Amino acid sequence: MNRETTTTRLPEHTPRLDLPKLAPEVYKAMVTLDAAARRGVDPVILELVKIRASQLNHCAFCLDMHSKDALAAGESVERIIQLGAWEESRHFYTAKEIAAIELTEAVTVITDGFVPDEVFAKAAKEFDETELAQLIAAITVINAWNRFGVTCRLVPGHYTPGQYQH
Repeated sequence: MNRETTTTRLPEHTPRLDLPKLAPEVYKAMVTLDAAARRGVDPVILELVKIRASQLNHCAFCLDMHSKDALAAGESVERIIQLGAWEESRHFYTAKEIAAIELTEAVTVITDGFVPDEVFAKAAKEFDETELAQLIAAITVINAWNRFGVTCRLVPGHYTPGQYQH
């Protein structure tokens, strides 16, 4: 028997604002910035970064979107699940992916200080300067999307892969 049929789910929350409708120029600029930031970034690494930043920022909408996009692109359920505990699950990822994940955490949790030299050095070892610049841009953009998502209380669960990009 399916667990969903034996329990009743809580109701969805209501979104606070429809940012694309209320600030269309900002939304269009973000979409353009997102497209520019993703250029040259490995799509697998890009989704890992987006999922990890969204976990740290508690953005359920972006977690839903990027987990579904990663699965649709062939990412394994196992690697997505383990991303929340990557430090204990390093063997699921390449050195380059770990460097990107560590950099994502340092940039995302910037309130803890600054991006440590050793984290940046590890990323600089795995990525050439152009790739690293694009990766930093991609991390910055997903953090901005997360802030829109959590502030506007976007509702997760309705995204279909390919529906829209960010």
